[in-house]
Amino acid sequence: MKIRMNRLLQKLLWGGRLACPRLDFMEKFNRHLQHRNSSNGRMPTPQELWQKSHRSRTPPPLAILLTLCCLLLVSACQKVPKPTGPTVQAEVVSGQTLEVTGVGDQPTLIQRVRLIGIEAPDLKQRPWGPEAKKRLEELVGKEPVLLESDVETKDSFDRKLAYVWKNGVLLNEQMVAQGWALFQPRSQTNKYDERLEQAQEWARLMGLGIWNPEKPMRQSPSEFRRQNR
Repeated sequence: MKIRMNRLLQKLLWGGRLACPRLDFMEKFNRHLQHRNSSNGRMPTPQELWQKSHRSRTPPPLAILLTLCCLLLVSACQKVPKPTGPTVQAEVVSGQTLEVTGVGDQPTLIQRVRLIGIEAPDLKQRPWGPEAKKRLEELVGKEPVLLESDVETKDSFDRKLAYVWKNGVLLNEQMVAQGWALFQPRSQTNKYDERLEQAQEWARLMGLGIWNPEKPMRQSPSEFRRQNR
């Protein structure tokens, strides 16, 4: 199935004889994964990804449409199990953190939730931090969200770790795909790593949010926090 899908994508991308190597998204993505595997599993740093992005040229509109169609086709063919977990009311604290009520035996207790697998800009990292928070607020809205757990349930700050879903949409993935957070793999919580990594490739390819070539974020959030403690 995977081989047939790759052939179909190549046909869609190269059928019009578009002479731009950057258009072959799947080939590029596979090279990225091979690079990771050949480096003993090491993920490229945000700086390496940004440097590659800055060297790339923006694809023409037709290429963007073709790539979008291919990604939608791949997503539609993937079977996604229905997430399970508590449904709670949430308030956004930052681009990667929520405050929720209704978890466990104390429904009025306020608990902080850290979105798994992403790292959003710090709120002091302007303009990207406030923008990331605003975008997550728009995604969460006023309706309840579902919290799906993984192997690790809490981080070192005692925040609950969760994949956040709303109406069947994984908000962790949306934040990365729209360019307002980096994919941050964790050793054990990796249920949706492939989706998050592909979302980051999409945002970088499209120059969205922190990947905008006209106003790119030069420091990763973790580096910014270390330098501004």
